Amino acid sequence: MRLPLIAGNWKMNTNLAEAVKLVNDMRPHLDAIHDVEKVVCPPFISLSAVHEILKGSQLKVGAQNLHFEEKGAFTGEISPLMLTGLCEYVILGHSERRQYFQETDEVVNKKLKTALKFGLKPILCVGEKLAEYEDGLTSEVVTGQLKASLKDVTLSENLVVAYEPIWAIGTGKAANGTQANAVISRIRKIIQELSTESTSQCVRILYGGSVTMDNIQEFAGMPAIDGALVGGASLKPDQFISIVKQTAQINCHSQE
Repeated sequence: MRLPLIAGNWKMNTNLAEAVKLVNDMRPHLDAIHDVEKVVCPPFISLSAVHEILKGSQLKVGAQNLHFEEKGAFTGEISPLMLTGLCEYVILGHSERRQYFQETDEVVNKKLKTALKFGLKPILCVGEKLAEYEDGLTSEVVTGQLKASLKDVTLSENLVVAYEPIWAIGTGKAANGTQANAVISRIRKIIQELSTESTSQCVRILYGGSVTMDNIQEFAGMPAIDGALVGGASLKPDQFISIVKQTAQINCHSQE
């Protein structure tokens, strides 16, 4: 059984004081929930403070991005050396990075290799635009992104993939559970083609895109979906705690 994972992507929200308050408000509730892995991904300025607060906690920390070089003249970038010891996970290839910062699959591939080299667990994001979805190109687009991003990468259980249809991110319009499950099942088949069946069964694949406490059961209850990458709802303690709690309950029932 793959342990479900719920990761909160705070994006460019919260200053240092707000990040500290948010994680302090959530920690005792999330520490009390088992049978699900919990990750928060604050802005870079808060990583150190959040890391300190969560020492000894079951709640883990992730970064929102990294540069593929170890160090050098890359003003404004964050190297893997700066993240080592502060976080366990790192989000890579998010659609906002692809759209606003022109990140290509080739760049994502370089970042992913760097993350793995330095012991960070990548949460690789893939997903199609609205026009591609309407034209029936979801499988083609996601397959292309996945294969290019994972080129020459030795796959293991340290990889997490998040399927995030771009048309559902921040729009309030989530894919339904059946749609997401079908795409994620396809992603697992591709991972099997790139590695082995046993490896593909170890890799966790999440759904992301307007996930809330009102619709998480629709996704967490699907056999191929291993949790969620949560955006806006991760900034609201009651929402995020409920999402984690409901996912844990579904996981417990599935094991009975």
